[in-house]
Amino acid sequence: MRVFITGATGFIGSAIVKELIGAGHQVLGLTRSDSGAKELIAVGAEVHRGTLEDLESLRSGAAICDGVIHTAFIHDFSKFQENCETDRRAIDAIGSVLAGSDRPLIVTSGTGLGALAPGDIAVEDNVATSKTTHHPRVASEEAAAAVAKQGVNVSIMRLPPSVHDKGDHGFVPMLIGIARDKGISAYVGDGANRWPAVHRLDAAHLYRLVLEKGVAGTYHALGDDGIPTRDIAEVIARHLNIPAKSLSPEEAAAHFGWIANFFGADVPASAKLTKERTGWQPTHPGLIADLEQGHYFES
Repeated sequence: MRVFITGATGFIGSAIVKELIGAGHQVLGLTRSDSGAKELIAVGAEVHRGTLEDLESLRSGAAICDGVIHTAFIHDFSKFQENCETDRRAIDAIGSVLAGSDRPLIVTSGTGLGALAPGDIAVEDNVATSKTTHHPRVASEEAAAAVAKQGVNVSIMRLPPSVHDKGDHGFVPMLIGIARDKGISAYVGDGANRWPAVHRLDAAHLYRLVLEKGVAGTYHALGDDGIPTRDIAEVIARHLNIPAKSLSPEEAAAHFGWIANFFGADVPASAKLTKERTGWQPTHPGLIADLEQGHYFES
């Protein structure tokens, strides 16, 4: 297949590009920069210039490919709701040129949207809408549902809060940076709230399986269903040689800043249906084992 990938030079997208090329697929990768173009060419992908805001670039890339994997997202949390609406428009644009065909589209979302209430285990078959959640990222799943009604073969790939590996620049490196700056590795309350996670190479493999099977549905990429955040904080503390400490929710807000709500949330999830439907099994280290390898703590 010839596959159009948005976010092709990102942390997750770059792993998907290599996974697909290694399996014999051709990749057309979206990038806005010269450096991104060089990265894509170096791994054997074709280059498609454009951005998430340039809807015509998205339509033209999708139009000339056999399938689309949409991983791009603008990670500016000061404009999170606005960026979620940008994602909605991007999915609408891609879907408009795939309608009425069997060409698969995989849209990226988050596992938290699969929970019906805080602390519930998120499962694949729970449908997220603005009536079931106030989380802005629901825009992506609502857009997927809208293009499905137009005849698009669309699937949703929900990723957990931590997609980990060397080069990670997400929540876990933020936690490590805060711990370094504050001299303590903190968790909220008793730290029993759970975070799911997945190694990015396992996630990339699942994207490929879903693409190749071409069966519309919602999938969860999970290596760890839910790790107590105290366990994460204690590993960080040990590697930085600082104490691990419990904070109240009020103290956590001052300590962590905007990330406090994320790290204090209990968001366990299940990938049981995903594994049954695809045969996927994660084979790479879990988050705790990945942290223990030490690369997250290198200067």
